[in-house]
Amino acid sequence: ARSLAAAWAVGAVCVTAGDRGAFVARADGEPAYVPATVAHGDPCGAGDRFASTVAVALARGEGLVPAVVAAVASASAWVAAGGAEGYRRRADSPADRTPGAAREHAPDRASGAPTPSGAAQDVPPSDPDGPEAVAARLRAAGGTVVATGGCFDILHAGHVATLEAAARLGDHLVVLLNGDASVRRLKGPQRPVVGQADRARVLAALDCVAAVVVFDEDDPRAALDRLRPDVWAKGGDYTEGTLPEAETVRRHGGRVVVLPYVDGRSTTSILERSGRFAPGVPTLTEETTA
Repeated sequence: ARSLAAAWAVGAVCVTAGDRGAFVARADGEPAYVPATVAHGDPCGAGDRFASTVAVALARGEGLVPAVVAAVASASAWVAAGGAEGYRRRADSPADRTPGAAREHAPDRASGAPTPSGAAQDVPPSDPDGPEAVAARLRAAGGTVVATGGCFDILHAGHVATLEAAARLGDHLVVLLNGDASVRRLKGPQRPVVGQADRARVLAALDCVAAVVVFDEDDPRAALDRLRPDVWAKGGDYTEGTLPEAETVRRHGGRVVVLPYVDGRSTTSILERSGRFAPGVPTLTEETTA
């Protein structure tokens, strides 16, 4: 997508990848990956559904990546509902000639993606051997190593969507997890509400995660310099700017992909709704150590 955008001197290019979803990129900046939400079904008509949804979203003033996110979801729902043949059956059925009938067959967008073939079983909560040993072990098993990172404090649907999307970019997903001291420096003294050992254990229990490595620095560059993943998947808002850690990843031959956030889901918003940040209320970490 980036190469075509540069060669054609256009604002952006989107490359669809069938049941994997779509990649969208400008000539500069990091490409974004939007995973599909259904892997099997009749794809006839999915491309038209994708293109028309993108066109309508852009005409309504949506941003580039949000438009592609909407289009991938629409095409996924179309495939799950039976594609062109499913549409014909619904059109021929008097019972289904009601607005929104096709949407009844749409997949649950929170259901996630299939487990990648390289997902590890029985992994420890946090690998004690360090990034180099983790990379060596996973590469010995064959396939590519994908890494993503973050605090993952109070795991929620947005986190899971990001992790599942990252796992689909390769064979083995390694999570670089901010340690407790790092989270406190980044998020404030009331965070994390869940300690690093428990956060690592929850992440390691996910089928899409092959290994968890805790790091203590404020950003993952040092850990990435040691892990040297084939792909660094970063969840966040799409931006033309280069991520600070991109140079580290590319120096070792890796590539960087941005994973759009799931709207309306964040640890901060969950804590605010629960009243967790009310004055005088201790964090879970404080309660545990008190």
